[in-house]
Amino acid sequence: MRKLFVTDCEGPISLNDNAFELASHFIPDGDKFFAAVSRYDDILAYEIKRPGYNAGDTLKLITPFLKAYNVTNDKIVEFSRENINLVPWARQLLQRIREFMPSYIISTSYKQYIEALCNLINFPLENTYYTSLDIDSHELPEDEREKLFQFKDMIVESADFETMDRIFFKEIPRMRIGKLIEDVKTVGGEGKRLALKEILEREKIPIKSTLYIGDSITDVEPLRYTRGRGLAVSFNGNQYAVKEADIVIIAENALPIGLIADLHSRFGRDYIIEFVKAYTMDPERALENFRISYDIFEEFMKTFKRFPKILIPDDDIEEIVEESLQMRKRIRGEAIGGLG
Repeated sequence: MRKLFVTDCEGPISLNDNAFELASHFIPDGDKFFAAVSRYDDILAYEIKRPGYNAGDTLKLITPFLKAYNVTNDKIVEFSRENINLVPWARQLLQRIREFMPSYIISTSYKQYIEALCNLINFPLENTYYTSLDIDSHELPEDEREKLFQFKDMIVESADFETMDRIFFKEIPRMRIGKLIEDVKTVGGEGKRLALKEILEREKIPIKSTLYIGDSITDVEPLRYTRGRGLAVSFNGNQYAVKEADIVIIAENALPIGLIADLHSRFGRDYIIEFVKAYTMDPERALENFRISYDIFEEFMKTFKRFPKILIPDDDIEEIVEESLQMRKRIRGEAIGGLG
């Protein structure tokens, strides 16, 4: 039976959060601004579950502010090209997996970043899903620019839900630049699940033959859709991803994804779950006793002095979440690692 590999981008493949980095670079106090909007996004998507709102719509909400600080399509392209940081072994992971099964990236990131990443790692852009943004096609009157500067300061200084709700759902929609937010269609949450379904239909592969890798709140829907049928994997995920996963990987590089993907390409879900259970008890023995491809086995033994965590979430879920978050912050930095 043909198998399918689908992964998020930022987290499993790259260490970046491109939108956070763009905001931090181009907007004064942009790191604080983006963190506040990201927390607001988490509340809307995961707690309130506002109809029509998707996890990852942060990338819509920040666009008028990027425009206000003179960000252009070309600046996003240039910045993205110059600031890609890959997870160690991610390039080899995608090159190897593409030899054995159809492989896709579903990302909430802007197209400019995904295109730059694909050019860097020689991955086909047609096998990716992303958020399209044409920031140049919208005009920003000077009076609205000044108002956005004020809104940004308010968000940084107060960061309370009511203030942001008024800004994003009452004030900006009345402005001309509000059309920019309307025109950005983010691929996050439900959008990622729909992208996954589209891939399954295109490849004529059932969900039970699918491996999905995610790490954040934007992956909740596709992880939930895959869990229990295919294989839903959290890689250095936050609490949102870990709690929706069949398998949790906590590692400094992407080689453990390669290990699970190698097994997935040749065996069914039950075999892989049994491997993970055995690995949790005795990693070296499991690697020797299960049918791991020799090159992956050799690379694993050579790379790790201390074996990474690969486990099934259980009653100790909060401890697993904490350990996963610690690794997430360690390899991606406190600021990015703390985002939803």
